[in-house]
Amino acid sequence: METTEQQVVSMPRIGDKAPEFRAVTTQGEINFPADYNGKWVILFSHPADFTPVCTSEFMTFAQMEPEFNALNCQLVGLSIDGLYSHIAWLRTIKEKIEFKGMKNIEVNFPLIEDITMEVAKKYGMIQPGESSTKAVRAVFFIDPSGIIRALIYYPLSMGRNFDELKRALIALQTADKYSIATPADWQPGDDVIVPVAGSCGVAKDRMESNDEMTCYDWFFCTKPLSIDKVLAK
Repeated sequence: METTEQQVVSMPRIGDKAPEFRAVTTQGEINFPADYNGKWVILFSHPADFTPVCTSEFMTFAQMEPEFNALNCQLVGLSIDGLYSHIAWLRTIKEKIEFKGMKNIEVNFPLIEDITMEVAKKYGMIQPGESSTKAVRAVFFIDPSGIIRALIYYPLSMGRNFDELKRALIALQTADKYSIATPADWQPGDDVIVPVAGSCGVAKDRMESNDEMTCYDWFFCTKPLSIDKVLAK
C-alpha cells in the first residue's frame, strides 16, 4: 500500500513568543525580535524579488513607512532570495518603477535574506499547497514584548490591503491602551465596545445608567472614543 508523506507546517499562533532568529538584511544584521524591544513590528514575507505583485507591495509599504513609524511600528520584510538580489531589486524599484503615482520610492526598512528558508519555516510562511520554495504573503503583528498578536496569510496571487494592515495595528494598540474591543469595520474615531459585564449588578447598572455608554443589551455596550485619543502618543 502506498503512503503519502504529509508535510507538516510549523505555524506560530496568536499569543506565542515570536520565534527568535539572527539574519542578514538590506539594513545590516538583525537579532529578532530582541532588536525591536519596545516597538511594534510588522514582519511580512513575499514570494520572490523582481515579481510584479511584490513590487507593488514594497512600493506601498515604503511610501507608508512614516505612518507606521508614527505608530511606533517597525516594518521588516522577508523573501527566500539572496542579499544581492534584494539590493538589485530595491534599486530597480527606485530607479525604474512608477505605479499609481508612486515613483523614486526608496525602501529603507530591512529586507531579510532567507535562502535557507530557516526563518520562513519557523513562521509557517512556506505553504506546500501553494509552493515548496516560495513564501506566501504572511503578515505577523508583534507587540513591544515580542508576542505575536495577530497574523494574516494571503496566497501568492493576491496583493495585500495596506490600509487594513494599518487599521489592524491601530485597533490592537487601542484595545491595549483603553481595555476595549473594536467592532466590525471599526475605524479610528468610531465607537468601541466595552468589555462584557462581569456580574448581574454591573449589567443592570449599565442598562439603567445614562452615562456615555450605549447599551443594546446587557452584553453589548459601546462608548465613544475620539480619533484624537486613539492616535495620541
